[in-house]
Amino acid sequence: MKKVLLALMALALMVGTVGTAMAEDPAQLRFMAGPPGGNWFALGGSLSDMWSKNGLPTTSGTGGGVSNIVNADRGKGDMGFSVTSMVGAATKGGEPPFNDPLSNVSVLANLYTQYTYFIVRKDFAEENGIKTVGDIVAKKLPVRFATLKPGTSSEFVIRNVFSKGYGINYRKAINDWGGKVEFSSYSDGSNLLADNHIDCFAFSVGRVASVVMQIESQTDIVILPVDEKARQAMTEAFGTVSFTIEPGIYKSVTEPVETIGDYTCVVVRNDLSDDLTYKLAELIWQNKETLAKSVKDMQELSPESAVPAAVPAHPGAAKFWKSVQ
Repeated sequence: MKKVLLALMALALMVGTVGTAMAEDPAQLRFMAGPPGGNWFALGGSLSDMWSKNGLPTTSGTGGGVSNIVNADRGKGDMGFSVTSMVGAATKGGEPPFNDPLSNVSVLANLYTQYTYFIVRKDFAEENGIKTVGDIVAKKLPVRFATLKPGTSSEFVIRNVFSKGYGINYRKAINDWGGKVEFSSYSDGSNLLADNHIDCFAFSVGRVASVVMQIESQTDIVILPVDEKARQAMTEAFGTVSFTIEPGIYKSVTEPVETIGDYTCVVVRNDLSDDLTYKLAELIWQNKETLAKSVKDMQELSPESAVPAAVPAHPGAAKFWKSVQ
């Protein structure tokens, strides 16, 4: 009789545990996208609509690469966009703004490649003999510089390119050299560059970026390569890779430009169930062509690159991506 009672108690505990796990999946998912006007904002709406139409009700709102990770970890959102290197930094800890490691976040999928652009007015580059990003640092030029706001993945990458790759605090250094630093949106930064209010606009975006083409249509520019030593430092710190901006995409690029490479990813709460994350990933793959109509870079999605090599992936999502490799 005692053994029977113990068995019944164990069964009740298992049922209770399963019920709790199932209850963790919300009736409506909250997706955190990006700032209005960017690819993330457009794609976030398309993903949310797609999941909702397929039985997984999802709302989409604005967000940022850093805040989306923090809010997912705290349960203030269920998933959102970021870049893979930033998720790695968050789970590892010890790097601002992730001084303490976050344990409740992982990657649902690497979606498409993310390139870092350092765009300089051509007249400024020629006047100062600038060939690489390192030339700006070595010459301590009083550059009028802009990037996206702190809290975005772009500012995280740009800040760390300078700190890890070139050994400077870019905000302090540029001001000390007599320059200035501004924070802007994609569209406002483009206009500032075209109107000669800034000399350099730096940010991360996809391989084929309409914002870069817009800038080219307004003024003559140069896209600067990131020096090999700086790229290697970023790889060692965050697991980024080197990508090449090839001639033929932008009229200003006539020779290959080496830069920091990363992936736009969907970061997700670890405490969502494996079944749910499997289904979320499956629906992304099944609707790839439709999603690519919103953001063309979604054509790059593949099962082979969807699971990051050095950053935690959600087990449920990883199971799906491996099943279709």
